[in-house]
Amino acid sequence: MMNRLTPLGAVAGGLLAGTVGTLVMDLVLYAEYRQGGGKSEFARWEFSTDIESWEQAPAPALVGKRLYEGLFDRELPDRSAALVNNITHWAYGIGNGAAYGVVAGSARRPRIWYGAPFGATVWGTGYVVLPAAKLYQPIWKYSPKILAKDLGAHLAYGLGTAAAFKLATLARKLVR
Repeated sequence: MMNRLTPLGAVAGGLLAGTVGTLVMDLVLYAEYRQGGGKSEFARWEFSTDIESWEQAPAPALVGKRLYEGLFDRELPDRSAALVNNITHWAYGIGNGAAYGVVAGSARRPRIWYGAPFGATVWGTGYVVLPAAKLYQPIWKYSPKILAKDLGAHLAYGLGTAAAFKLATLARKLVR
């Protein structure tokens, strides 16, 4: 008898793994922020409490703003920028984790190293979609240092997601 995940199990494991991966990515980015002289404590940084307007908002907030305003035909006020940033960032990370779960869950044995190409794919997708949406410049306009930092954070996301998914599948086997 095969001991494969059901599609629903793969999605559920991927959602959990994507949550862990997003946290890993944020911890890497926060460490870089602090090394660069940032002073905010983690919770203040994580919840974007310093974002007070759409002009200050990073790409996740702007994507969320476009989605909301396009769907509901209502303008979001500046005070929503931090919240929308967090919702979009976490939803994207968790949602991509679900997709990872479906792909990795269909493999005979999910491997942690699968996280590296997964993270790189999520990173690369951003540099295709966000310039098309006019929220980023084309990839060639960014310095290698910025691209490397961003890629490193996405690799951490991918590996964190893959490790969490692997642990979830191992735990599932132990419980059976």
